[in-house]
Parts: sequence; structure tokens; C-alpha cells
Amino acid sequence: MIETVVRKRIEILADAALARKVTDAIDKAGITGWTITPVQAGKGRDGRWREERVLGTDKVLILTIASQDNAMALAADIAPILNSHRLLLSMWDVEVIRGEKF
Repeated sequence: MIETVVRKRIEILADAALARKVTDAIDKAGITGWTITPVQAGKGRDGRWREERVLGTDKVLILTIASQDNAMALAADIAPILNSHRLLLSMWDVEVIRGEKF
């Protein structure tokens, strides 16, 4: 039987211009990897939005998986800019194979 380990899956929705700031925070937290995907459109409390490359407000989704301790370190580091930079951070428990990779 394959054994799994519980880790935190973290998703951060941010303006593309902030991707480097977020990935630097991920690296600083000791998390070993991340993935960035473009986001075309969405809807939130303030209504609908679409990517807008001309205005520089296109968005990305940054995904990473981390241990509990590293996830909390990342959340603590990013918390001060969640409101000011309109980031959305979510995390939940996931089971992974090869837990030592995360």
C-alpha cells in the first residue's frame, strides 16, 4: 500500500506584477517549489474582472505545497500585504505521496 503524508496546499491569487514578491516569500519560507498559472477572469465581492495586460492588472494563481510549519511561515510573511495588494490566499490539507519532497 502506498503511504501518504498530510501537507498544506496553498493557492495565492495575485496581480502578475506581484508574482516575484510572492515567489520570493515562498522561497524564504523554505518551501521547495511553486507553479504559476495565468488567470483570465473571475468574480469577487467587487464584481467581475478580466485580465488586462494593457493596464498591467492581469492576474496569476501561484500554487505550492508545504509542510505545516513552512505554510504558516509563508502566511505570516504575506499577511501584511494581503489587503494592501488585494491578494487572496487559501490553504487546506492535502495528502501527498513522497512527502519528503514538500
